[in-house]
Amino acid sequence: MTSEQRSVAASLQVGGQDDELEKRLDEELTAFNNAAAGATTEPLSVRVTDETGDLIGGLTAWTWGSLCSVDMLWVRADQRHAGWGGRLMRAAEAEAVRRGCTDMIVSTYSFQAPGFYPRLGFRERARIEGLPGGHEDVYFHKRLSGASTNG
Repeated sequence: MTSEQRSVAASLQVGGQDDELEKRLDEELTAFNNAAAGATTEPLSVRVTDETGDLIGGLTAWTWGSLCSVDMLWVRADQRHAGWGGRLMRAAEAEAVRRGCTDMIVSTYSFQAPGFYPRLGFRERARIEGLPGGHEDVYFHKRLSGASTNG
């Protein structure tokens, strides 16, 4: 048995939200993934505010080598269908291309916006059933235009 296989005395705890644990896991997995891929992960965000500074909408994502992954996209209810979602996505896409990304991925629930992403050039790649209420998790991918495809 190697030292990596040896078990240590430990305690297992189950609980609710654990910000400290989430931060540590993010740091550890990011370091592991960056080392394995030879690329670094960089956060990306886009926000839009109104004239009073109130948030109209925003997007959070990350880039990792040639990949951009959108985590969250939200637009305030009174501003939905005003084009902000598309503007947020196009701004994130432009920044991803600037960072050297060639691909972008995003998922949405079937009750959220599965019709939105194809209008932006994304192709549906998978659906995972079994969400509460009989819904699905829908995964999309887009090859970014303007991205360098050399090498």
